[in-house]
Amino acid sequence: MSPSERSSFSRRERQIMDVIYANGEATAAEVRESIPSPPSYSAVRATLRILVDKGHLEHRQEGPRYVFRPTTPAGAARSGALHELVRSFFGGSRSRALAALLDETDGPLDPEEVERMRELIEHAREEGR
Repeated sequence: MSPSERSSFSRRERQIMDVIYANGEATAAEVRESIPSPPSYSAVRATLRILVDKGHLEHRQEGPRYVFRPTTPAGAARSGALHELVRSFFGGSRSRALAALLDETDGPLDPEEVERMRELIEHAREEGR
């Protein structure tokens, strides 16, 4: 799935994908119960069908219900979405994205979190990234 496909979710599609990623899989009824201001049950089912057609979800039948699950692992989806966000809003600059994150921090940075960021940067340097 390309970055442009990942960013092509509508707000409602993104909400549904978030529910399914959080649960690993879900029925239309479970999705509807989990999203704020949910649309009708038939609208949820229609959106799930669209997500299957786009290749983001697959399903299996359990009795009278379909159970939906993502076709892309959550980690790969997060990575792709983050890549698209950095490309779209920060011109591909990871340092500008990090600066924006640090500017948005409520209160002082947790020293453990700062150390973890240092370790990640050092590890990336060692790998030539």
